[in-house]
Amino acid sequence: MTSSRIRVIDLETAGNGQYDVCEIGWQDVVQGNGGLWSLSDERGALFVNPGRPISPETMAVHHIIDEYVADAPFWKDVAPDVLQPDAAVVALAAHRSAFEQRYCTPRLTGGAQWICTWKCSLRVWPELQSFSNQMLRYQRMPIGLIHELGLPAHRAMPDAYVTAHHLRDMLNVASVDQLLAWSKEPGLLPRVPSGADRGKSWQDIGEVSLDAYAGDRDVDVRFSAETELQRRGRGAVSGLVAPAQGRLL
Repeated sequence: MTSSRIRVIDLETAGNGQYDVCEIGWQDVVQGNGGLWSLSDERGALFVNPGRPISPETMAVHHIIDEYVADAPFWKDVAPDVLQPDAAVVALAAHRSAFEQRYCTPRLTGGAQWICTWKCSLRVWPELQSFSNQMLRYQRMPIGLIHELGLPAHRAMPDAYVTAHHLRDMLNVASVDQLLAWSKEPGLLPRVPSGADRGKSWQDIGEVSLDAYAGDRDVDVRFSAETELQRRGRGAVSGLVAPAQGRLL
């Protein structure tokens, strides 16, 4: 038997500025009696009728066409069974989970907590070049990831399957509580993402530049700069708010 289970969620949307869900995918990660986490056989995907046409720009990303979803159920009818399965989960997870949480509201999830694998990857693997789901896949080459099951990219079940491998490896070096705590904070970027100091470690930034980044409009940049200022003994971090997660590394 397993003692704990986390369900990884991925959504595809219709675009047109509305982003209505047109597909949901999931993959469960479970903890065995020995304490190690692994992927279970519980995975799947369902089409969702977004209630509006899918934009051509969005079709070009995930290749879901209107014909596929025309007879599918609506989001309110699909979501509860996936987000609240019969066997309870200790948390839900997604890569850049702020996006999924826009649609997977507490009413639909039963108030489940969320793990953001993007934020956690910044903490667990800060040496990596980039932290998108697919870049993590090919930089890390997770053990046991069946290449074909993770394809095509930008479809809900394959993307959830890939994310679940990152989550599994995180859970085997950090506790659920730690991942949940990191997920509640803005992203702690290991390097400056843009500007004159792009690519530099925060520790290598001068005081003047660091003060400027601490006033940045991007909450992840601000939080990362403030964390470095705190490390240097210059005050507490004030940016503990939910970020929009708009920046890609």
